[in-house]
Amino acid sequence: MAKIDEEALAEAYNRALAHEKAGEVDAAVKAYEECLALDPDDHGGASVRIAALGRGEAPPKAPDAYVATLFDQHAAAFEDILVEQLGYAVPMLVRQRLQELKLGPFKRMLDLGCGTGLTGGALRDMVEDITGIDISENMVELAHEKDLYETLYVAEVEDYLEDNDEDAFDLVTATDVLPYLGALEPLFFGAAENMEQGGIFVFSSETLPSGTGTYAVGPHQRFLHSEAYIRDRLAATGFELLEVTEINVRMQDGEPSPGHLVIARLA
Repeated sequence: MAKIDEEALAEAYNRALAHEKAGEVDAAVKAYEECLALDPDDHGGASVRIAALGRGEAPPKAPDAYVATLFDQHAAAFEDILVEQLGYAVPMLVRQRLQELKLGPFKRMLDLGCGTGLTGGALRDMVEDITGIDISENMVELAHEKDLYETLYVAEVEDYLEDNDEDAFDLVTATDVLPYLGALEPLFFGAAENMEQGGIFVFSSETLPSGTGTYAVGPHQRFLHSEAYIRDRLAATGFELLEVTEINVRMQDGEPSPGHLVIARLA
């Protein structure tokens, strides 16, 4: 792999951010394109930022290098930022909905994008055995310290689902994973392939207003999905929808981020 000119990359990225902040979209896009030329793996997420500015197609997902870098950098302060500052309560909402629908207890849970273990912790007493997957090594280390998971892997979610040949899971969770994915087929197919028949799939998404297509990158560089697209892809991959709940995923700049909590069963 060619060595990245870190100095030139930092200069181009900072210039792009400054143009973006000043509302100079063309200049910002040009500078982000320079970043991509310098760093094709896209550790800084320039492709996602270009899409957020309304230029170019939304990529099928956020680049792996970008997601890993983002979470490795924020791992130490992750829970404080997410829970205390952004009001993130999706794991407890998952627990509440599963109990309300009288689903569980479960034998084997797969926690996709497990992060520091917020969802694993919320559901620990409802499951015998939990496997956690995250692309960020620093996050997985923090989850490991909590002693909540029987098994932990550092891996990209879709790659893991494709390669895994262990016993099937009867619960698969993906909280705060969809905001880093555009196209949902690999995730949904991969989840179905790794689940027992009748298994439960629970995930959260951030909402793309209806009538605006399938998915797009929102102003905060996170992917938004339309409810219609989620329903369509679930049906196409053999899931029966049990419940879609409208939720506030997190606060962003003092504004709620509307989303959905989705519970489906593998038919």
